[in-house]
Amino acid sequence: MKRTIHKSKAFEEFYFSLNSRTKKKIEYILQIIQDEEVVSTKFVKKIVNSDFYEMRISADNEYRIINFTMDDDSFIRSNNVLLLNGFIKKSESDYAKQILLAQNIMQKEEFINENND
Repeated sequence: MKRTIHKSKAFEEFYFSLNSRTKKKIEYILQIIQDEEVVSTKFVKKIVNSDFYEMRISADNEYRIINFTMDDDSFIRSNNVLLLNGFIKKSESDYAKQILLAQNIMQKEEFINENND
């Protein structure tokens, strides 16, 4: 299995604002998402009452959350992952605002294909 990763401009801006250690953690999880059929909920979870998933990265005593969606309702059957936006989780109330942002990005954004062959 080899999933294709697509990145929005909002994700890219978030990613490039991070330190190199956090970027390495993100790249590690993206490699797992790309190559593995099943991914641990330690890294990826479905966001309740939405069409989105979250990737969780713990770094510097904070969580970085990356919202994404896929081309199939089933993670196992998905071939394309769309990375939408990222944020530093400070409270549960951050989620509602970030999910709205993710929805807006989905409607307006052209995605960059990042298939690391």
